Amino acid sequence: MNKFVYDIPTKVYFGENHLKHLGTEVSRYGKKVLLTYGGGSIKKSGLYDNVMAELEKSGLEVFELSGIDPNPRVASVNAGAEICKRENIEVLLAVGGGSVIDCTKFIGAAAFYEGDAWDISTGKAPVTDCLPIITVLTLSATGSEMDAVGVISNPETKEKIGMGSPLMQPKVSFLDPTNTYTVSRFQTACGAADMFNHIMEIYFNREADLFMLDRVMEGLMKTIIKYGPIAMAEPNNYEARANLMWTASWAINGFLRGGKRQEWSCHPMEHELSAYYDITHGLGLAILGPRWLTYTLDQSTVSKFYQFGINVFEIDKSLEPMVVAKQGIEKLEDFLFNTLELQSTLTEIGIDETYFDIMAKKACADGFLQGFKPLIQQDIKAIYKMCL
Repeated sequence: MNKFVYDIPTKVYFGENHLKHLGTEVSRYGKKVLLTYGGGSIKKSGLYDNVMAELEKSGLEVFELSGIDPNPRVASVNAGAEICKRENIEVLLAVGGGSVIDCTKFIGAAAFYEGDAWDISTGKAPVTDCLPIITVLTLSATGSEMDAVGVISNPETKEKIGMGSPLMQPKVSFLDPTNTYTVSRFQTACGAADMFNHIMEIYFNREADLFMLDRVMEGLMKTIIKYGPIAMAEPNNYEARANLMWTASWAINGFLRGGKRQEWSCHPMEHELSAYYDITHGLGLAILGPRWLTYTLDQSTVSKFYQFGINVFEIDKSLEPMVVAKQGIEKLEDFLFNTLELQSTLTEIGIDETYFDIMAKKACADGFLQGFKPLIQQDIKAIYKMCL
């Protein structure tokens, strides 16, 4: 077990009827607020009116940036940063899912930079400061409400880049499962696949590990397997929505990592798919995940797959390790593609081999991904082809 520092300074209000604290929490950081949100679903659900009512009670001056896309664009970041500079915004309030929150994190950093916000994404410009961020979550998936990382796309260059800074960590997050009742079956499924993959990227690790962390991760994966289908079938099931929401947060807030230094593999590969084809992130991860596992399974890695199979999917532990490993992958595919009803191939969603070479090259940054099993460009292309 490697040494590490663990620090999550995000204050969380979890459950119903906490929105009454929103005005007070926002007021701690300023009186001029930029409210960010997506395509308007928060207005249809009534959440927008509730948020505005609480802000008005506290006498806050509110500016708005709407229309933030899934796979948020750098253009929205630049637009938001411009509002912040022009209106002397003091605090940001993101109401939405991971895309809105990620975009808002970059807005907070770009408010202190005079150039193109894309420079921050690429590392050309460092994050020197960030406006305080408060979130009201509406989709259980990315965990952005409780981490310091964001992902932004640039359609012009066909790039999707993730980066983070402790300065971009949300100060306060409001997690009310009832705000996810209106999430569609498809997006609920994609969210479940997203959080499941976050856990797998850490779980499938060859470093010395804490027994405790593996057991926690297995418990979180079993939670997704249990409650994902329930939330799809019963959108207003509070227990299901609550379990998924809290699992999404803990899947990626740093707790599970426990000092592990291994790079992630599926996310860099999926970011290229999203950059070129603008697909839903969780769907891309669902298609890639089982193929990545299949590609990395061999005698040197089988012990982790055996553990996964018996502890997550309860496969008979008396079977040969390789048999358990392959059955575990099959059960994961059954969960993703049959239970969650997600498309199982890239062909189904209109993606062919056209950009595989360049996507594979960019995914490993011209070198290799030092993940569960190191992957070079040819390996990544092979995994893409397995997904057709």
